Amino acid sequence: MTRTPLAPVSGALVPPRAPRASRVLRTVTIASCVPYLSLKIAWIAGSRIGIPDGSVLLEHRGLTAVANSVTVLMDGAVIVLALLLTQAWGRRVPAWLLATPMWIAGGLLAPIMVGFPVQLLTHAVTGARPRPAGDKPFLDEWVFGVVYPGFIVQGVALGTLFVLYARERWGHVWRGVVWDLPRAATGRTLKVTAVAGAVLALFPATMHLLWACGARTGLAANRIEQRTADFYVLEAIDVVFVAVAVAGALLLAFRPVPALRVRTPLAMAWLGSGTVGCWGIWLLIAAVLPGAEEGERASGLMALTYAVGMIAGLLVVTGTASFLRRRGA
Repeated sequence: MTRTPLAPVSGALVPPRAPRASRVLRTVTIASCVPYLSLKIAWIAGSRIGIPDGSVLLEHRGLTAVANSVTVLMDGAVIVLALLLTQAWGRRVPAWLLATPMWIAGGLLAPIMVGFPVQLLTHAVTGARPRPAGDKPFLDEWVFGVVYPGFIVQGVALGTLFVLYARERWGHVWRGVVWDLPRAATGRTLKVTAVAGAVLALFPATMHLLWACGARTGLAANRIEQRTADFYVLEAIDVVFVAVAVAGALLLAFRPVPALRVRTPLAMAWLGSGTVGCWGIWLLIAAVLPGAEEGERASGLMALTYAVGMIAGLLVVTGTASFLRRRGA
């Protein structure tokens, strides 16, 4: 099939118009943002739809409004990304300007895409309640049933769009096996950040593993009281993503498996670092926000766990970015 080039990008000819599959994925991505954005905008406007009486969200209205405004902007960015990945002008966007928000989006959505189905399965098998009886209400249960499937659809559709876009624009970067990579591609930056990230990641991985196994070490009083099957599932998933990030970085930097395809450790390091780093930032911000009552604040050890995870994720993605820049050159 003959393609009409718009502009050369990394030696590839780029089509001026997205194919039908990309347009469908774009529509699905945008539509999947509507439930979440509608609820958030309604809450900012003062509506209490989905918020039960006594909810902690009603105790700090100003802070809640600010948080809702930030998350509206974040989900609105998903719509911008969907357009960027399927429009001709999107092919001329600098790599870092696209890669950074995609790294954040992938990092924040991936644990939800894995965790929510596992939580549903856990509830079905064990009959466990989503939260313990007598706990302060947060949101009506139907809200999670509406919002989280939307996040999963966003992750699948937007992720697929990014893969299609990246394969055409930067496909040469992850071709071949790791053993055939030139020495210049796996330079000192990648090796140092991979080792440093792996060493630092031992701390958050250990803490999440302890919490997943039932330990109370370092948990705030309210977290101990609120532990449910969901809590243990999410902590276990955190351990998995830390391991994925570290393994991807080390496999790419030191190439212990010569026949491994480059795209495998690259995807592991990219997605794993996004999850560890971005959720570390998000939870750290939540941990240090003012206004929480005594006993509801995250403990110092919890905040330290999130902070170290954030740093480990940033180290891994720094090394990964260095690899992509060197390989692209």
